[in-house]
Amino acid sequence: MPELKSAYIGELRIAVTATYMLGDGPLGRRRIDLLSQGQFEGPRIKAKILPGGVDLLLGGSDGAVRPDVRLPLELDDGHPLLISYRGVRHAPAEIMARIAARERVPPESHYLRTALTFETASPKYHWLNRIVGVGVGRREPEFAIYDVFEVL
Repeated sequence: MPELKSAYIGELRIAVTATYMLGDGPLGRRRIDLLSQGQFEGPRIKAKILPGGVDLLLGGSDGAVRPDVRLPLELDDGHPLLISYRGVRHAPAEIMARIAARERVPPESHYLRTALTFETASPKYHWLNRIVGVGVGRREPEFAIYDVFEVL
């Protein structure tokens, strides 16, 4: 069987700066998180998160939540970068409640994975436009943190 290969890009650290509950709708329980602080740093990248990011988080009847994120950043060369990703987070109900209450939980207590795509006009970071990333995430009280890998 073939093996999935990857290369580490960096740590994406996102602060949730405001939350709005839309409640139960036809697709599930919708929450909107505004994302306007944080950074993306690693051996090949350095960027800061700009105001205007949003997560249209959807909670399903299965107890999982599904992030749907658009995140603007400024790269260290001054060019903008747009990161888009979707994913899934699930854990036992007790852990999900603690995350919702912004308590610290061990990273191994929950599953948080995302599929990322990138858009930029930066010549230095043009390679991002041609890859798919995978984020292995964890929640901390004030941040969602992802170790981001390029799928090779």
